[in-house]
Amino acid sequence: MSGYDVVLVGGGIMSATLGVLLRRVRPDWSILVLDRLDGLGLESSSPWNNAGTGHAGLCEFNYTPLTGAGSIDVSGAVAVNEQFQLSRQLWARLVEEGTLGDPAGFIRPVPHYSFAHGAAGVAHLRLRYAALRDHPLFEGMELTTDRDVMARWLPLMFAGRSSSERAPMAVCRTRGGTDVDYGALTRRLFGALDVEVRTGHEVRALRRDGRSWLLRVRDLHGAREHVVRAPFVFLGAGGGTLPLLQSANVPEIRGYGGFPISGRFLRTDDPELLARHHAKVYSHAEPGAPPLSVPHLDTRVVDGRTYLMFGPFAAFSPRFLKRGRLSDLPRSVTPRNAGTLLGAARHQHDLLRYLVGQLAQTPRGRLRALRRFVPDARARDWELVTAGQRVQVVKRVNGRGSIAGFGTEVVTSAHGGLAALLGASPGASAAVAIMLDVLERAFPGHVRDWRPALRDLLPSYGLPLSNHPDLLRDITSRTAEALGLEAAHD
Repeated sequence: MSGYDVVLVGGGIMSATLGVLLRRVRPDWSILVLDRLDGLGLESSSPWNNAGTGHAGLCEFNYTPLTGAGSIDVSGAVAVNEQFQLSRQLWARLVEEGTLGDPAGFIRPVPHYSFAHGAAGVAHLRLRYAALRDHPLFEGMELTTDRDVMARWLPLMFAGRSSSERAPMAVCRTRGGTDVDYGALTRRLFGALDVEVRTGHEVRALRRDGRSWLLRVRDLHGAREHVVRAPFVFLGAGGGTLPLLQSANVPEIRGYGGFPISGRFLRTDDPELLARHHAKVYSHAEPGAPPLSVPHLDTRVVDGRTYLMFGPFAAFSPRFLKRGRLSDLPRSVTPRNAGTLLGAARHQHDLLRYLVGQLAQTPRGRLRALRRFVPDARARDWELVTAGQRVQVVKRVNGRGSIAGFGTEVVTSAHGGLAALLGASPGASAAVAIMLDVLERAFPGHVRDWRPALRDLLPSYGLPLSNHPDLLRDITSRTAEALGLEAAHD
């Protein structure tokens, strides 16, 4: 049996970020990283799975929902932007210290756009723009309903669009957006850490033993099992987290279930199309569709190569991980959560209707959806690719089973020494903020002593930048310079 101070289960952006923070506050602790795949950042953090943009609330309508006639709630967009600012600060500091290499290998400036179609959509966008344009976090937003301006900003979408299309349209631009390759970033973060990494090792179960946790680990290549002991364990294994919490019999997740949703995208690397679109463009979800269905047309740079990606189109698989097992969903159903899952199925009619419609969608239907963004799109220029698995948390809300939103949820055990992350979006973009939450909840007796080191690493830690515009300007300028994003702020 081997022992460590910390075991991080899952080799993705969350474990990498937590490892960096722990190294700053406790450089003497021994850390072990375990991942079932043969590399790091290959599951949910992979750019072709779920992680892939710098979510900062700049363009996503689902972060600014309508709350009534003529009113809008922008608190979600502000919160996500604050979280992304923390991520930028961490990456910039590590680049300045020389531990992450050339930032162009994982982050690039790409403008973010909101695209509204139809009278209701345009009205929503106008409210969004009016509520955010004077906010210090959203400085520089520009709104237009002029088709000529749209064609100049987004030629692939609007140049040559039929003038007979009379539905009102509007576009809002923020030039300070980014594209992030979280797979590449994850590997660089781990490369900057002095930790032991074991890939091809799957955690089969864990249990409490006194003041420590025992993890039963299988070496997938050596086909043998061994036990690892640690007083603190973090489960950042994406869809694999819930089954491990169930095996640990953590009371905090009694009754929790998981519902996996897969996604597919249309992708192209056609040079002519790439030359006409350098942007991330988000529109509205269809009526009755969940927030994770918001259609978007993105410039993506993966391993130095540029693509365009459009979607998502929902799919279904009972696997909890893209490279998981077909038995993942049925094995996760227990007497404790069966009622919750059944209750959620009864009350999530819109989601189920959406999934059935997506599963029945034909290639022609997907092309029709793409043509709302790219009117002259040709099927032969685009290929259909499968993204990763998102396991949505299902639990009791107001006394009945429900999918509890589509965000992330941190779970800590009252027994101590165990923290886990469930859920998905905005996930990777908010990794630093989420892992700070893990530190504060898992180590309440230490955080006060750790704050100076964390504040040195993250100048806005504990301070809402919305209320400190001078600090925000300072941080924006410094991180833009360090990360090579100056062009985004011209």
